[in-house]
Amino acid sequence: MEEQVQEKRKQRGLILWAMVVLLMGTNAYALWLYWKEKNKLVEQKVVTEKIYVERDNVQADLIVLQKEYEELQTTDAKMQVEIEEKKARIAELIEEAKKHKNDARTIASLRKETETLRNIMIGYVHTIDSLNTLNIQLKEEKQTVIKKLGEEKEKQNVLIKEKEELKSTIAKGSVLNCFNVVAKAVSFKKSGTKETETTKAKRAQKIKVSFTLGENKIAKKGEKTVYVRVMTPDGKEMAKSYDESYKFRFDNSSGYFAGKETLNYANAEIDGVTYCEGMDDFVPGTYIIEITCDGVVVGNTTLKLD
Repeated sequence: MEEQVQEKRKQRGLILWAMVVLLMGTNAYALWLYWKEKNKLVEQKVVTEKIYVERDNVQADLIVLQKEYEELQTTDAKMQVEIEEKKARIAELIEEAKKHKNDARTIASLRKETETLRNIMIGYVHTIDSLNTLNIQLKEEKQTVIKKLGEEKEKQNVLIKEKEELKSTIAKGSVLNCFNVVAKAVSFKKSGTKETETTKAKRAQKIKVSFTLGENKIAKKGEKTVYVRVMTPDGKEMAKSYDESYKFRFDNSSGYFAGKETLNYANAEIDGVTYCEGMDDFVPGTYIIEITCDGVVVGNTTLKLD
């Protein structure tokens, strides 16, 4: 009888120890889950804070750009209408930045369109100056704008570095890299086979754009249609026609292309060349050129014609 009592006590002791061990293991596992979730929340907070910083920077740039557009004045009615359209678009972008405060992709798209609008504004400044439509007071204001643009450019260099860090954290993906973007104006002999480079607007017939798509192991293989968008010195999109056949979408917007090229992309570097032309003759000034692939602006350059 005493042996049975001892045996039962022994069994209860073993059960108690098993429960203690199980409880310790459960607690350890719970602590591990807590630590893991805490680290995850910290990482998410860092990413979110970077997005907020970039959003605030974009908003600040748009507000400065809005004021700079307000300072533009011209007696050219057509150009003034275009300026008003750009001002309205900037107001829309500011509202989009407020709505999409934690959307990294949208913020990146807003940054690119902000830079495009700034380049267009520079073109307006040069055109207004060349037409001698500014009085002495406006010329002084133009110098102020140019100074501000220089300050914004310096600020933009800092933001580019921050944006690259943000990209490495948030936007690692399949967006292709485009480099070696070169644009040259060319004319052709009567035979149409031999081309000659020129820097004169009156001699130019087409703009030859060459580029390289970089290696990207994540991107999808296959045919890639590369669109080339050209903004003329007077802020217009160059195209052979302005119907739907020359329209394309990019960065949540749409526009007209002056040239396109289809490449068979195999996740390795590949070169491309396309010829761009429009309906009107070329005019002197600076042409802004953008390379778009998979709906994203991946490269750009400029071309100045005399």
